[in-house]
Amino acid sequence: MDLIDQYLPLWMFIILMVSTPGPANMLLMTAGAQQGLPRTLPFIAGLTAGKLALNIALGLGLMGLLQANPTIATVFVYCSAAYMAYLALRNWTPPEPGSANASFTFLSGSIVHPLSPKTWMMATLAITQFADSFESAAERLLVVPLSFLVAQVFFAVVWCGLGVMMSRAFEQSILMHRALILLTLGVIVWALLQ
Repeated sequence: MDLIDQYLPLWMFIILMVSTPGPANMLLMTAGAQQGLPRTLPFIAGLTAGKLALNIALGLGLMGLLQANPTIATVFVYCSAAYMAYLALRNWTPPEPGSANASFTFLSGSIVHPLSPKTWMMATLAITQFADSFESAAERLLVVPLSFLVAQVFFAVVWCGLGVMMSRAFEQSILMHRALILLTLGVIVWALLQ
């Protein structure tokens, strides 16, 4: 199989999934609007580390365990929605300009992707639909997670940057912050219903 035929469909899928709105991207936009890119970098690092850990765990067999126990998966989905809603609502009253926000830390970021229904869906699809085209288990375990990692870092900065641009356009408007939170909650509900 030609290298392009093997990797291009996976990368197109990853770019489409990672670049589109989801709970994590909405949180990134909110974080960018509230504290700017430099102060959001620990949150971005946590997001990417959490996603990388999840992708590796799924590749090592976690997906089989959850498929064998669907009740665990269902409970997990509702817990994840509750956590992301908590993170969003915790920011209903934005922090003072220039102050750090305790909601957007490395630790809180590292939990978001392992708890995101959209992330589980995209990681599961990537593994089940694309990983079989790779010859070795080592290649499957490296290519899918590392491809997600590269896309995640790039698009996390883009979504955070969108939040920064919105913040500048609306001059730290509390209405804008609350609209972003409501948008985040809407995306969480949408992901939950999928």
